[in-house]
Amino acid sequence: ITYRTMVMEYKRLLSKNLTDPKLLMIVEEANPVMASAPIAPYNSSPLENSSSPNASRESLKMEPLADVAMLPGEERVIDKDIIYICPFNAAVKGKVFITNYRLYFKNTDSETPVILDVPLGVISRVEKMGGASSRGENSYGLEITCKDMRNLRFALKQEGHSRRDIFEIIFKYAFPLSHGMVSVCRMHEILILEYRKPDLNSTYCMCSIVLSWFHKENHAVITRCSQPLVGMSGKRNKDDERYLDLIREANGTTKLTIYDARPNVNAVANKATGGGYEGDDAYQNAELVFLDIHNIHVMRESLKKLKDIVYPSVEESHWLSSLESTHWLEHIKLVLSGAIQVADKVSSGSSVMVHCSDGWDRTAQLTSLAMLMLDSYYRTFRGFQVLLEKEWISFGHKFASRIGHGDKNHADQDRSPIFVQFIDCVWQMTKQFPTAFEFNERLLVVILDHLYSCRFGSFLYNCESARESNNVRVKTVSLWSFVNRDTSLYINPFYTPESSRVLYPVASMRHLDLWVTYYIRWNPRIQHQQQSPVEQRYKELLALRDQYLKKLEELQLSDSAPSSTHLTNSSTPNVATPNQHITHLQTPF
Repeated sequence: ITYRTMVMEYKRLLSKNLTDPKLLMIVEEANPVMASAPIAPYNSSPLENSSSPNASRESLKMEPLADVAMLPGEERVIDKDIIYICPFNAAVKGKVFITNYRLYFKNTDSETPVILDVPLGVISRVEKMGGASSRGENSYGLEITCKDMRNLRFALKQEGHSRRDIFEIIFKYAFPLSHGMVSVCRMHEILILEYRKPDLNSTYCMCSIVLSWFHKENHAVITRCSQPLVGMSGKRNKDDERYLDLIREANGTTKLTIYDARPNVNAVANKATGGGYEGDDAYQNAELVFLDIHNIHVMRESLKKLKDIVYPSVEESHWLSSLESTHWLEHIKLVLSGAIQVADKVSSGSSVMVHCSDGWDRTAQLTSLAMLMLDSYYRTFRGFQVLLEKEWISFGHKFASRIGHGDKNHADQDRSPIFVQFIDCVWQMTKQFPTAFEFNERLLVVILDHLYSCRFGSFLYNCESARESNNVRVKTVSLWSFVNRDTSLYINPFYTPESSRVLYPVASMRHLDLWVTYYIRWNPRIQHQQQSPVEQRYKELLALRDQYLKKLEELQLSDSAPSSTHLTNSSTPNVATPNQHITHLQTPF
C-alpha cells in the first residue's frame, strides 16, 4: 500500500467518525513528518473515565485554534478567557487553550502578539494564587512552574470559582502518573517504571563493566560501570579484581586508571550503605583518581539558584557575584575537567574505567564528553545522535526519575538536571571549537525542549527494558525522526571535518560562559539577539556560492556539446576550464 493510499484511507475513516489509531501509527511510520503535520485530531484510547463520548462534540463548540498545528492524538479539552501576568510587560488579556498535550495562550487585547505554547510535560508544579477574599488587581489565579527556567502566572475572575476547572484539567493532564492515567495521547505517552534491585546472594557483587569506546590505534579503551559493593567490612571478589587486570593487560599498560567521579569523602561515606571504591590492597595494578564532581542533589540546588537569577529579570549590578553564588559554572568546569583527564589518558595509550555511585549519571557525562573529545564521528550530526542513544538512553540514564515525567512530586529527591548539564558542557565545547562540530546550537536546544515535552518516546522511562516492555518504539515517534527530516536547520555552516584531531577544551572559569540563549531565552531582549549576524552572512555566502556553481555546471554542460568542444580544444592554454573556475570559487569559502 502506498503512503498516499494510506493517507486517503485515514481521511475517509475520519469523515465517517471511525478513527483507527493503528492506521495512524502505520501512516506515521511510513512518513515521520506526519508527526507534526496539521491533520484532524482523533479520539485516543479512553483515559480513565474522563474521555466521554461527548468529548469530541464539546471540542467542536470551542473557538477554532488556527494558529497551532494539532498533533496526531492531540485533542482540545478546554478554552478559557484569562489574563497572563507577563513579567516583561503589563498584564495581557487573552484566551488559554488546553489540549491533552499543551497549554496555548494568545492575547486578544493588543496588536502585538503575545503567545505561549507550553507542552504539559514541561510543567513541574501548578499552584493556586490568592483566594476568594484576595484584594488587589489580578491577585486571584494560577502560578505554573516550568522545568525550562520560566514561571507562568495567570489571573482569573474571583467569582464562581472560575479557576477550579482549569486547575483540575492542567493538573490532571500534566501529571498523568499521579492520576492513574496510562496514556494522555499518542505523542504524550507516559507510564511508570517499577525498578527493582537484583537479589544479592553473594557476599560481594561484581559490578557490570561495559566497553564504551575503543582507540583504533593504541588499543586503549574506555569502560564504565558502577561502584564496587565493598561495604564497611571491605569485601573482595577475586573474579572482579582479575577482570580489571585483564582490561589493563589488553593494551599492555602497567596501570589501569580508575576515574571515580565522586569526591573522596562521598566515596568513603558510600561504604556505610554497602558501596565504596577500589582499595589499593585489592586492585594493586590500578590507579584510583577522584574527580570531585558533586552528586545529583547538589546539581539540582545549583540549577534552582541559577533559575532565580535569570528569570524573570537579570539584575545587572550584581550579575557576576550572583552567577558565582549558584556554582553552576563551577560544576560545569569540574565535569569538563574530568572528561579531559579521561580523554588525555586514553589518547596517551592507557585504558580507563569510569564510574560514580550507580553509573548512570556522572559516569555518562564523563564517558560521552571524553568520546566527543577523542572521536570526530561523534561530533557529526548523526554521530551525536548515536552517542546519546548509546551512552545515555541504552546505558540506562534514569530520564523518568531525573526529569519527573508526568509526576506531580516536584520536590522528589531523585530529580536532577544531569542531562541538561551534559548538554551545557557540549555547548561550551562548540563555543571553544566553532568549526569542529557539524551540528549547531539549535539542535542542543531542541533536544532539551523535547527532553521535557514528552512528545517523543526517546527520553521516556528509566531504562531499555522498560521501554521494551511498554512498546515505546511502537507507540511513540523518535525525536531523531523529527530532527532528521530537515537537517539544514541544525547544521553548523562553519564545520570543517578533521578526522584525527583530539579536542581539549579549556576547563577554566575564565573560558566558560553562561549559556544565555538557553537559560535566558524567555527574556524578549535576549530573543532578538539569538541570530548570529556572522552565521547569517556566512549562510548567505554559501547560498550565493551554490548559485554560481549551478550556473557553472550549466555552462560546463553546454560546453560539452560537439560544436563547443572543438572551440575549447583550439583555444589558448591560458583560458580556464569550468572545473578550474569551480575550484577557484570554492577556495574563499
